[in-house]
Amino acid sequence: MNLDAFHALADRQLSALFPWTDADRAAVASARAAIDARFIAICSRLRNKYYADESLVSPLHSCQYAIFLYLTAHLAERPAAKDMAYNLLKIVSGADIYHAIELPESFFFDHPVGTVLGRATYGNHFMFAQGVTVGNNKGAYPVFGDCVCLNSGAKVLGDCRIGDNVIIAANAYVKDRDIPPDSLVFGQDRALVIKTGCAASNREFFRRIFSDIP
Repeated sequence: MNLDAFHALADRQLSALFPWTDADRAAVASARAAIDARFIAICSRLRNKYYADESLVSPLHSCQYAIFLYLTAHLAERPAAKDMAYNLLKIVSGADIYHAIELPESFFFDHPVGTVLGRATYGNHFMFAQGVTVGNNKGAYPVFGDCVCLNSGAKVLGDCRIGDNVIIAANAYVKDRDIPPDSLVFGQDRALVIKTGCAASNREFFRRIFSDIP
């Protein structure tokens, strides 16, 4: 997979919008092997045709480009370059994913506009949609297990432990609550509904997204 077009577009946009220097450009260049390898690994684990089919991988696909910019910001070796790539990610995608956020080996998002991901701990096979908020309450951040999906408008705040194989429904609001594994969650805060015993259906859902889930 040739990612020259991704790098060229990012460099042009960063140069046009920010005080992008040769030192910043060199910082990205030194991280290029790591950026490219991780991007390719992410694509290789996704069943979505726009990632699985190499001919459809393009910086003009806004979600692919957002993943690329997150990786650029996260892996670049110069603080100024990281900040500028992070700000470009917000400009072009509307997603606020700070470069210090450690997303897992496998993750996926579709239409991330308006999503804010805070300094939580994210398990493998994490996925989210638009308008999602992950953040702190009184300094405590959520911890997500493996295979967690946050649907559009979902909010997870504070001291939460979200188990493995969990789907959080659209517009659900989870604050300072632990969610057991294999659950479907919907509702708002004190009116939260936690439907347990969803192991098979939830796992099948994640298998349709990620090819490396047994």
